[in-house]
Amino acid sequence: MTHHPEKLLACRLDKVTLQFALQASPHARRHGYRLDFSGILAARLPTQRLTIWLPPGYTTGRRAYPVLYMHDGQNLFDPAMSAFNKVWAADRAMLQCARAGLIAPHIIVGVWAPDYDRSRQYLPNWIAQHAPDPLRRHLTARAGNTILSDAYVAWLSGPLKACVDRSFRTRPGAADTAMIGSSMGGLISCYALARQPSVFGRVAALSPHWPVMLPPLVDDTQAALMDLWDQWMQSQLGAPGARRLWIDRGNEYLDAAYAPYHARATERLQTLGWTLGSDFESRIYPAASHNEDHWRTRLPDVLTWLLR
Repeated sequence: MTHHPEKLLACRLDKVTLQFALQASPHARRHGYRLDFSGILAARLPTQRLTIWLPPGYTTGRRAYPVLYMHDGQNLFDPAMSAFNKVWAADRAMLQCARAGLIAPHIIVGVWAPDYDRSRQYLPNWIAQHAPDPLRRHLTARAGNTILSDAYVAWLSGPLKACVDRSFRTRPGAADTAMIGSSMGGLISCYALARQPSVFGRVAALSPHWPVMLPPLVDDTQAALMDLWDQWMQSQLGAPGARRLWIDRGNEYLDAAYAPYHARATERLQTLGWTLGSDFESRIYPAASHNEDHWRTRLPDVLTWLLR
């Protein structure tokens, strides 16, 4: 039996030390290291869980890595842990793009969704606060209590990022700190880009669920929501600066209903000074629906454009 040396490390998060070992096995040297942490206490938030992936070669070199934060961490790597037995295969996509020389390899920090609290953790506070009645009351009721997205973004950009940067060899600047999410996770990613522009410089929202906690409806509510997102972009997101943003959708099932939102967002970004193809990308994927299988298929496109 071959024994592989372990590299013992520790990660401090909110005064709690999370200890872990990196085993330098042949598999890890080729495919990377995956670390799981559960039961993480975060101020004003449900208990959090993380899966952190480190690229191959992390234990043997001194290289500093950019970092990619991803939501719905349970659906990123292992089908056995996923909600729908489908995953993004984010580690394989990262390796594929890095080995092709298209991007630098990134550390991936997957933040799990907190089960029944997912909606109120991912629902942008600004949208709920500025929605007209009765939409505001409906969103608040659907969230099932206090909306947590401001606290979540503050935790991501503060204690969590500080822990990751302190515990691993990272490149901590905004240009080297990215975020990706899908559906409601896409909305909170866009929200983080606006609230923390000096922290997160690269964001991708795959199939963002613009109707927030509502089914897509073609009525006055849809018009109100599109106006609300338009107001948010103008007042909160603003001009690109050094930031980069990717938005996309499919054209089947739930994604088909996003067409007017996606078109409106694409138009507004351009009027705010975002240049299509350089500052932001807006894509529609034929025959694509609203699930991890389709997000996995286009993730290499996203990584190549966003992280280049």
